[in-house]
Amino acid sequence: MRSMSQVGNDLYTGKTSFPFVGRRRLWFLIGAVLVIASALVPLFRPIEFSIEFTGGSQFTINELTNPDQAIATSAVQSVVPNAETRVTTVGADSVRVQTDQMSNDETQRVSEALAEAYNVPAADVTSSFIGPSWGEGVTRQSLWGLVIFLTLTFVILALYFRTWKMSAAAIIGVVDVLVVTVGIYAVFGFPISPAAVIGFLTILAYSLYDITVVFDKIRENTRDDGEISARTFGESVNLAVNQTLIRSINTTVVAILPTGAILFIGAFWLGAQTLTDISLSIFVGTIVAAYSTLFLAAPLYSLFREGEAKVKASDARVRSARERAVVEA
Repeated sequence: MRSMSQVGNDLYTGKTSFPFVGRRRLWFLIGAVLVIASALVPLFRPIEFSIEFTGGSQFTINELTNPDQAIATSAVQSVVPNAETRVTTVGADSVRVQTDQMSNDETQRVSEALAEAYNVPAADVTSSFIGPSWGEGVTRQSLWGLVIFLTLTFVILALYFRTWKMSAAAIIGVVDVLVVTVGIYAVFGFPISPAAVIGFLTILAYSLYDITVVFDKIRENTRDDGEISARTFGESVNLAVNQTLIRSINTTVVAILPTGAILFIGAFWLGAQTLTDISLSIFVGTIVAAYSTLFLAAPLYSLFREGEAKVKASDARVRSARERAVVEA
């Protein structure tokens, strides 16, 4: 059995090759299915947004000896039976309860019910209210931040790589990461919070980093394609992706291990919702970003370029030379 170093060497020299470009129709089909499915999921299971986006009431109960979440749910339902309630444990001795918007009277009665249910003084129960206008402002700022990020990224990559086609392929790969990650959130009912949005933006940056490294190798391999090249343009792109494959896998594993540890600690040990939200988005997005770079962005760039007259002429020359070699043999 070959070692990892041997596999990496074979991938780099081309002795072993995975058909990222050769079977791109299959990868594009799978990618299209994932994107369409992710876009359709909210129609059947709406995306859940945290109270910071939708507005509502929040209660925090401190100094608990038994931070049982079921107690909080029952207490809220006893006062407002139809209230949408989300309960999370904060640390080892606190519980946070988030509900939809309540009146002042309902807020007071819920606070009293929570204090009674947990057998704590009323002073240990704090309540706050976030208005819907504040949530709309957060949503608007997040969307503007995403648009500005993508626009600046497109311009910078186009200048760096000296071709808009490579920049366009990179942006499509990044948008794919965002759409699929949000779709996964909707499928499993993970709520999107400001911390999750920060995680999404972090993943976009990670995805761009991964794409830039792969595209740098592609540019290096295709720079000399011409009269002296024995490879078609698509083969040069495929070789570059295979040459960076082990590095992409290692980077992804190194990224998800600590993120997964933070996710586990935040969710099951500390009960820190902010840690859980940001680590979950990064954990999911890192995996999606690795797939998008290898199976979508790089093959898509090859597709964009193969229609150019210069590339078509070079590819035709390579194929003709191979046919002559076969005949002569």
